[in-house]
Amino acid sequence: MDTLVDTHAAPADVTVALRRLYLLRFAFAAVWAGLLFTAADGLGPLSVALLVLYPLFDAACAVVDLRSAHADTGAVRRLYVNLALSVLTGIGLAIATTSGIEAVLRVWGVWAITAGVTQVAVGLVRRRLGGQWAMIASGSISTLAGASFVAQAGKDGATLTNLAGYALLGGIFFLVSAVRLKAAGRKA
Repeated sequence: MDTLVDTHAAPADVTVALRRLYLLRFAFAAVWAGLLFTAADGLGPLSVALLVLYPLFDAACAVVDLRSAHADTGAVRRLYVNLALSVLTGIGLAIATTSGIEAVLRVWGVWAITAGVTQVAVGLVRRRLGGQWAMIASGSISTLAGASFVAQAGKDGATLTNLAGYALLGGIFFLVSAVRLKAAGRKA
């Protein structure tokens, strides 16, 4: 059976599993951002589905990541935090979409802040694997972007367009980390 992550992986296998996961996350973010950009003018069926799907996909990725990080207790604790935040955000976004774009931006913003801090923490714990500086930078930017989304929520003419850009940028950081992990794996 071919899976993204072997639950009994050696450290080199963890790097391979993370690289695969990061490539998947890049591809998902690119497609998701493109679809949201086409539907960003309002809260229709497509944009609502995309908004709820994104944090749930993040939660699924955290589960896959947890399977590879079983021996790294520092990362595991932080990944469980990320999993819980993502599931709660999916629920929160489902509710927020009934109240308008401003509510969506507030929920997304709080998630971006908290998930960003968590991403930095996981990146710091994993820095010995290589390729994690991009995850640390991405988490830092996510935290700042989250504050920006919360601030945007209080302004007239708020749209979902910036969320598409946020996801695409995050995906690019995952791609950079995947490339760096591959380079780190060759050196090891």
